[in-house]
Amino acid sequence: MIASAHTMCMAQPIFKLTCVSLGICLLMLSRVAIGSEPAESAKAVEQINFQNDIVPIFTKAGCNSGTCHAKAGGGQNGFQLSLLGFEPEEDFAHLVTESRGRRLFPAVPEQSLLLLKASAQVPHGGGLRLASDSAEYDVVRAWIAQGMPRSDHASASLLKLQVAPEKSKLAMGCEQQLSVNATFSDGSSRDVTHLALFESNDSGLASVNETGLVRAGLLPGQVSIMIRFQDQVAVYSALIPLDTPQISTTPARNFIDEGIFATLNEIGLPSSELCNDATFLRRVTIDVAGRMPSVAEVEEFLADQSPTKRDAWIERLLRSPEHADFFANKWTTLLKNRRDDASDIVSNFAFHSWVRDSLLANKPYDQWVRELLAATGTVMGNPPVAWYKRVKEPTQQLEDVAQLFLGVRMQCAQCHHHPFERWSQQDYYGMAAFFTRIGRKPIGTRGEDMIFHQRGVALAKNMQSGAMVPPSALGDSISDIAPDDDPRLKLADWMSDPSNRYFAKAVVNRYWKHFFKRGLIEPEDDIRESNPASHPDVLAMLEKHFIDHKFDLRELVRVIVQSNAYQLSAVTNAHNAADFQSFSHYYPERMQAEVLLDAIDQLTGATTTFANLPAGTRAIALPDNSYNRSSPFLTVFGRPDNASVCECERVQSSSLGQSLHMLNSADIKGKLSVANGRAEQLAKDPRTVEERVRELYLAAYARPPADNELVTAVEFLTIAENGTTVPATREGFEDLIWALMNTKEFLFIH
Repeated sequence: MIASAHTMCMAQPIFKLTCVSLGICLLMLSRVAIGSEPAESAKAVEQINFQNDIVPIFTKAGCNSGTCHAKAGGGQNGFQLSLLGFEPEEDFAHLVTESRGRRLFPAVPEQSLLLLKASAQVPHGGGLRLASDSAEYDVVRAWIAQGMPRSDHASASLLKLQVAPEKSKLAMGCEQQLSVNATFSDGSSRDVTHLALFESNDSGLASVNETGLVRAGLLPGQVSIMIRFQDQVAVYSALIPLDTPQISTTPARNFIDEGIFATLNEIGLPSSELCNDATFLRRVTIDVAGRMPSVAEVEEFLADQSPTKRDAWIERLLRSPEHADFFANKWTTLLKNRRDDASDIVSNFAFHSWVRDSLLANKPYDQWVRELLAATGTVMGNPPVAWYKRVKEPTQQLEDVAQLFLGVRMQCAQCHHHPFERWSQQDYYGMAAFFTRIGRKPIGTRGEDMIFHQRGVALAKNMQSGAMVPPSALGDSISDIAPDDDPRLKLADWMSDPSNRYFAKAVVNRYWKHFFKRGLIEPEDDIRESNPASHPDVLAMLEKHFIDHKFDLRELVRVIVQSNAYQLSAVTNAHNAADFQSFSHYYPERMQAEVLLDAIDQLTGATTTFANLPAGTRAIALPDNSYNRSSPFLTVFGRPDNASVCECERVQSSSLGQSLHMLNSADIKGKLSVANGRAEQLAKDPRTVEERVRELYLAAYARPPADNELVTAVEFLTIAENGTTVPATREGFEDLIWALMNTKEFLFIH
């Protein structure tokens, strides 16, 4: 339960800000004597700690940001600092001993180049960073006066960062002052609010200034503020309720609904109504099987009066080959099943078939991930080894595995401490060590290798320090690995252990985003303490459900799409139209490129042919990226090139090029006028025009036309310019199909 905390409304004087500023000054006065006293006088003051007192000032001022002196390649004008101060010993060396110590002048600290530039008393590309009358300036000046003491190994190190309050309800337009406390290894603690960095994960809901004052906006929802000091992070979460709270009346079907609707009630945000049968049928068929329902399926479903027909349809979709095709397309894209050369075709087809067959057989997720990571042999004998053909370097292997299967982005940690997480270079190369004993041996097939485990001790070289690092899991220890043992098996054991903090969480969050169009953690592959879930209880319950059901992906899909939260209408009410994070209604999204191409073919009765594939192969069943080059449609609508493990490679945004392609491309015109296509068949059909129009609406929207739509369509098809009624023509049906496929109702999942 979130306890309400003291807040300040915008109309009230911000007295707390004055108190905070006064507290900063008093804190600094207690540590240094303000003025121009010589170094001898400064020695009587408590010695300033470079790591705990000076480096945080650089971080707060932005001096060690990536765009300033932590810039790759030597920093600005040769002065380099570690990113966000994660390497204080290196920073000390750069600052004090580099360039013959020209940056510091202990005899007259105020004349130090460091202070002159930071205070803009001499030209500085970064502008003013430390005002000469600020407390932070005085701390740096006093440190220089003390002879620039460095931090030693006995110095107190930061253990924990805490924010108060951690959670609160915050009324629209009101403010909350945060207080940040740091605890050190010597048992001491102090307020570091003035030195901490603050960042909102949704500035539209709430903003935060550099002093930690949070100001709620005028939209209801949940917002988190990330607080960083040195290498520690803390998170403040605020719940911003609607100013006139409403209660959702939608019943809960499972634990997903209980969590989502409980949060909506806390916010006072009412959910939309449940969607109708036609909308559900179209939505779930696209989301689960990657296709539109046929006219016969729509008629059968709408005529069914069974109260369990939605669940029955879900089961039918889960066991269909189309479900395996659709999700094989998703996974092989993320696993970089690329064709860069004609010789890749064998491995491309074999790998795609292995993923598809695993999904069709409902192989447990942990099992097929293990088979992938520990793959040995040849592509023809063991298709998952094809992944090692595309991803060859241990560093790339660890980055892809961490991001795809653990939801952890490790790329930053190769060169420096992760700026938003606790992962260091040691963690990075410890993960890379799992892949350093992979051997390769060319075989008779051009471009193919045999993959095997090379006997030996698994170690990875830290390219920054030169140290040899043994295998280590993220945040966990791994037992010693014998030279004869394949380290990848140890990695797979650790990943699939039910106590693993990332493995199950990453995939359930990824699947949640597939169905809800937004992750519980967003982006879906960026799981970290400083990026909390919007509904942590729902994520935890979904993760537990997945583990309890032995990593069953079908059951994961089933429990998601059976929930009433998934089956809410996309039509908003008077209160929830601005909500895009609390799941108070369904969030529409354009069909992805492959699904849309198949839908157009299904509506028009056309067929898209693809090289080296049987006639009738659907776009969602394409095994690799090579078909993008021969299909302008797939390129324009953003089918990914299988070059990244990030879902962001797929383009889901709309563009002018897409609109023009749908309106007048030769490709679309050809599908509309294809021989024996739907337009030609409807023109020859002896049924009434009303019946034929109804078929078109069922095919395009999975619903019959409304009365006004039917009248308009019939008039368009049968009334000539002089007002006389004429038979509906093929050209008329082509135009009507063209009009239907260019509507948002057709192009979007809703």
